[in-house]
Formats: sequence, structure tokens, C-alpha cells
Amino acid sequence: MAEPLKIGVLLSGSGTNLQAIIDEAGEGLPVDIVRVVSSRPDAYGIERAKAAGIPVTVLNRDAYADPEAADARIVAELREAGAEYVVMAGYMRKVTPVMLDAFPDRVLNLHPALLPSFKGAHAIADAFGAGVKVTGITVHFANEDYDKGPIVAQRAVEVREGDTLEALEARIHEAEHALYPEVLRLVAEGRVSVGEDRKVHIAPA
Repeated sequence: MAEPLKIGVLLSGSGTNLQAIIDEAGEGLPVDIVRVVSSRPDAYGIERAKAAGIPVTVLNRDAYADPEAADARIVAELREAGAEYVVMAGYMRKVTPVMLDAFPDRVLNLHPALLPSFKGAHAIADAFGAGVKVTGITVHFANEDYDKGPIVAQRAVEVREGDTLEALEARIHEAEHALYPEVLRLVAEGRVSVGEDRKVHIAPA
């Protein structure tokens, strides 16, 4: 049995991916969420963390006036809590080298499109507007280039005839809630590595 992976979760909004991880951890996913950091004091994810007994650090817009100072504070909080990995779950701030250097190839991000297509904050709407027939989600390691870090896992989501943007968004989020815990299990089992080619390799079970 894998030792629980100690993670810190960064969020900015409703925290549905945090909830998915909390729920899966309750069903045997070997992760221990040691701290949640919210970039906004009104994020509902704070309530989800508190309900699960997870310590929370809450920042606000003023804290990010100096992004590197904000990341230094977050890094200090995560290290104090014993976090081994950082998991961005709807975190709407770009992490700086302060965070990336503190957790090299250990900052995971979830993007609601099949990277490298449809980067940026409006990926679902952009894919829908482009008329693609398949979009999806990507879990990748964050780096200094926005939405360009090494890809860990992807899952396709069909764009159905007659879809609305809202219906597509709902299926994208459903896929996220399934894939993110699966990736964390792989990481906890020590099966994820980044090669010299900067590509992610998954070892067999």
C-alpha cells in the first residue's frame, strides 16, 4: 500500500475538484491534503476544506500585489504543513519561479482542454466556439510558460450535436473530477517521472 502523498491544494473558486479529491481520499485514494490555499476570501472551496477539517490559508487581491512575495508566503505555509506536491484546482493565479523552484516538477495543474490546443482562461468556450468535435482535459506540470508544462494525462470529451456550452462544461468538469484523483494515485504510487526529454513517463503498476 502506497504511503499517503501529502499535498497542498490551491484554489480560487467553488472547489469542486478539491471535493472530488476529498471524496476519493475517503474511499482509499492515498493522499493527505495537508493545507488548502485560496486566492480569494469568498471562494466556496474554503467551506469545503473547513468541512473536511483541512487547514486553510486565505489570501486576497492585495496579497498578490507582489506575486513572488505571495508565492513565498504560500510556499512557507505548504512546507510547514509538510506538503510534497502542489495541486492547482481552479487556481486563477499564475505561479512564479518562487513556487516552481520550491517544488520542481511537483506543481500539478488541470486545464479544461486538450493542450496544446485552447490555452488560457476561456478554454471551454474557445473550443466550443471553434466548433471542434472533441475537446477534453489535461493534467500537466506547471512551469513558467502558461499552459505549456509537461503533460501527465489527458482525457477526451466529445462535443455532441446540439450541445450547449453549459452541457459541455458539465461533462468537462465530470471528467476532471475523475481524472485528477487518478493522476494523484499514480503520483502517490511513485509511477510518474519527468525524463530528460521533458516528457512525462508513467511506469507500469
